[in-house]
Amino acid sequence: MPHLITQNTKLKRTSNVIGQRVFNFGIPAFQDSEGKRTCPFAGACAKFCYAQKGAYVWSNVSPAFQHRYLATKCDSFVDKMIAELKKKNVDMLRVHDSGDYYSKKYINKWVAIAKALPYIKFYSYTKSIPLFLKTNMPENFDIIYSEGGTRDDLIDYNNHRHCKIFDDMESLVSAGYTSAMESDVMSTKWFNRSNKVGLVMH
Repeated sequence: MPHLITQNTKLKRTSNVIGQRVFNFGIPAFQDSEGKRTCPFAGACAKFCYAQKGAYVWSNVSPAFQHRYLATKCDSFVDKMIAELKKKNVDMLRVHDSGDYYSKKYINKWVAIAKALPYIKFYSYTKSIPLFLKTNMPENFDIIYSEGGTRDDLIDYNNHRHCKIFDDMESLVSAGYTSAMESDVMSTKWFNRSNKVGLVMH
């Protein structure tokens, strides 16, 4: 049975740099194996989504994402996730290195998990902006609105923490954005006070 949370090479490297145990949780990108949408507000991003290629779609990896997606549908998800986070002594968790928040009910499960573990830092990039605008997230949960979805019009670029995609690093820097290319952890509110997070198309 696949673990609910994992630690990829990038996060292992980040963990060593910052001295904290950083893990990630993902579900299938865009849609699951049965065609159910897991990224309900995906727009232009679906065309270049990194999570729909490479290792994410390998035959030995894809079923694990499907397993995690189905787990999120169960009433036991909150308790199981809390238990695994405690067992692995997690300090930070990136929710959705693949996939997104597909319903308000699903978001509420993550709110419950974060409230039960206030000493763990949770963070996410999301395009499910309409689902979050009226949601009070716990202080230990950092949400970054990501461009490329169907509701970019709801992003308040002056006040919302958000992420823009640039063609090159020079454009990113000149626009006054903080790069999350080397480590997305460093773009979270605990390491970066700016609301402007940038990524270079890759």
